[in-house]
Amino acid sequence: MLNRRSVLAGSALAAAAGTLPLGAWAQSKKDTVTLGMTLEPPGLDPTAGAASSIGEVVLYNIFETLTKINADGSVSPLLAESWEVSPDLRTYTFRLRRGVKFQNGEPFNAAAVQFSFARAGGDKSTNKDRRAFASLSTQVVDEHTVVVINKDIDPDFLFVLGQATAIIVEPKSADTNATKPVGTGPYKLDAWSKGASVTLGRWDGYRNPAAVRIRRATFRFIPDPAAQVAALLAGDVDAFARVTPRSLEQFKANPRFQVVVSGSRAKTILAINNQRKPLSDVRVRRAIAAAIDRKAVIQGAADGLGVPIGSHYVPGAFGYVDTTGINPYDVEKARKLLAEAGVKTPLELTMTLPPTPYARQGGEVIAAQLAKVGIVAKLQNVEWAQWLSGTYGSKNYDLTLISHVEPFDLGNFTKPDYYWGYQSPQFNALFEKIQNAARPADRARLLGDAQRLLAEDSVHAFLYQAQWVTVAAKNLRGLWKDMPVFANDLSALSWA
Repeated sequence: MLNRRSVLAGSALAAAAGTLPLGAWAQSKKDTVTLGMTLEPPGLDPTAGAASSIGEVVLYNIFETLTKINADGSVSPLLAESWEVSPDLRTYTFRLRRGVKFQNGEPFNAAAVQFSFARAGGDKSTNKDRRAFASLSTQVVDEHTVVVINKDIDPDFLFVLGQATAIIVEPKSADTNATKPVGTGPYKLDAWSKGASVTLGRWDGYRNPAAVRIRRATFRFIPDPAAQVAALLAGDVDAFARVTPRSLEQFKANPRFQVVVSGSRAKTILAINNQRKPLSDVRVRRAIAAAIDRKAVIQGAADGLGVPIGSHYVPGAFGYVDTTGINPYDVEKARKLLAEAGVKTPLELTMTLPPTPYARQGGEVIAAQLAKVGIVAKLQNVEWAQWLSGTYGSKNYDLTLISHVEPFDLGNFTKPDYYWGYQSPQFNALFEKIQNAARPADRARLLGDAQRLLAEDSVHAFLYQAQWVTVAAKNLRGLWKDMPVFANDLSALSWA
């Protein structure tokens, strides 16, 4: 993380952009790329939906943010050239990049920033981080200076402003961004073949065209694991991030490919609908957690590429504590808890599974484990749009296997209308203290308390921190080694 007091773009940003002389850029042998994705985004406006697949296509490509999150989790300037932070850690003064235009010709300025943040936090907002933006007030100082005041102390605020939900939108085009996205980035939408692919083309009006070496990028949507492998082997896709790990060894042994195993902040969980009986009883939720062998799930769902977690937080994150011992694997304990809760077995529940390979494979493993304690989990496979509308939107589910990829999302447990229906005044009060803790030591202690409370309440069966596999052609350069957020930064890519 950069120094919060003052950050300048300077020469480091130009170096990060990988600027090439125009002649060298023009002589590039290949200037197109095809990327594979498991899930198709439901739209192309990341402020309008929760699907991380939206940001995978548009973040830093079509839309830009004030700050940019790098592969190592650090933050650098993007639309903001520099910033200063007040001593109370609540007021941020951003100096904006000059000479930037939106793809419809309108200027990027402080008014656009103010509009974007007000829209994100407004009553009609469908931004999944609406509550965070509702805590902000924005003041325009001049065309290229904007002050953002956060009612909370958030040491991760600069990181948050680099996420897809914080994109700066052009006011006149904002309402149609889902199908006709207009941003300040180096690419624009060329074509969208629903169910198959999205194609982005280099935007000639971009402020630094020499830094963009890929002329056209196509995202192909391939949910089936076998088809993912076939597409890579046939050369139909040049890179596939988060490809099914069962293909790992054959690609490692093939000199045509490079394999990157990435760390992440993703929490893979068996989410439990806390509002449905008997799941509203903490003893039943604890029984479900105790019935699950995390290591077996990691092996079955992710071919061993994962680290067990006991709460909604991952190793490596600030303030992490190991909570895996709070609800350990214990079949006898699970049976006793169900009996104590008055549950007559077999208890029939539905487990809703989105189309991701880890969910479909992991669901079968978990169902077999739950059966040993008298819980019959009926597997219900749904498409991604169905999961977003029915499970996430309408809360129509008992159990669902899903990976939450946002780095800082403990605040979701304070939302009474969030899809898992957890309500705890104790957690709400604890999170409020976290948001206002100025001293890192206090914040770390409180984060530990929050993790333990979620584990003790067994809000979910917390499973593992995911490790993602990217397989790509050996000559493709600029792939992210780690994935602090889900993004495909096309401007960083080039062919050797």
